[in-house]
Amino acid sequence: MHLIYELFGEGKNLTILQMTARAVVIFVIALILIRISGRRSFGLHTPLDNIITIVLGAVLSRAIVGASDFLPVIASSTTLVLIHRFLAYGMVYHPWLARIISGEKILLFKDGNFIERNMDKAQIGREEILAEVRKTALTEDLVGIEKIYMERNGEVNSVKK
Repeated sequence: MHLIYELFGEGKNLTILQMTARAVVIFVIALILIRISGRRSFGLHTPLDNIITIVLGAVLSRAIVGASDFLPVIASSTTLVLIHRFLAYGMVYHPWLARIISGEKILLFKDGNFIERNMDKAQIGREEILAEVRKTALTEDLVGIEKIYMERNGEVNSVKK
């Protein structure tokens, strides 16, 4: 027990070695939690995925710096990951839950016209949309574009005619 105390310390007065040892352990635990959470946590970047990324990082960092006790941090982090996993699973089988958590895609452009009302709703301007069209469709010519959407994860995608 004395060895564990010497290696990981206690409270906020930690040495460089103790914080480094905590960081290594938290890194391994975070990797395990991310694997439990699933690939989508760092892939899709929906609101649900952003929440787990931000909150998990904030909570785990408390264990590294000694701001909170180690085991409660691990327990709460595991709980967060399991909630994320449960909601993500629920979104696959219940579209209504996906709409509540991630919203709907927003149609920004159709039949050669920008839809101003939807652009306001998405808080995006024409130049930002055109920049995304240049990047994704590799064109500046909207004549060949049928529709442009803002997806649930915030990306702007176009559908060619």
